[in-house]
Amino acid sequence: MKPVETSPSPAVSGPPRRRADARRNHERVFAAALAVFQEAGLKGTVPQIAERAEVGKATVYRSYPTKEDLVAAAVEHRLARLHKITAPALSQSDPYRAFSDYVLLLFESLADDRLLSEVLADAGFRGTSGLLTQLSDLMEAAKTTGKVRADATTRDLRVVLCGSAVQLIGIAEREPALWRRYGELTLQALRP
Repeated sequence: MKPVETSPSPAVSGPPRRRADARRNHERVFAAALAVFQEAGLKGTVPQIAERAEVGKATVYRSYPTKEDLVAAAVEHRLARLHKITAPALSQSDPYRAFSDYVLLLFESLADDRLLSEVLADAGFRGTSGLLTQLSDLMEAAKTTGKVRADATTRDLRVVLCGSAVQLIGIAEREPALWRRYGELTLQALRP
């Protein structure tokens, strides 16, 4: 019997290419989502993301079954970026300096990140709870220096800090220096 000549089957060569295409699409979708959410915050839509990524909505939903999944992934990415930016503040030996530097760096970072600003201000969004816990812990440590009101609570911190962020978002302010000013006002509001 004569051997049958075979060529690579589509099943062998097809999937790796599709996986690479899917990976590239996933990366494009994620990059587009970061850009859309940075500009529009939570009002960013899947159709806007698909258009920016130059893919169909179905491609977005293959990577992220719901918009909430995409928001959560973007927030996690932004929090990791924020952690890198604020890490120097955490290394301060003076607890008040660590707290104040952290607050100022946080405000400056939020100036150009509408998504993180909005979810930080959203009491129902759980993805930022670690950030708020860290801020609260820093404030508690700073109280020992006498430079933060002894009666200041996590709620006080959240209302003052997030309230400023909500208003700055509302007036579409993006200037980091102005955001920093409101960080300084937040610190002053918490002084004894």
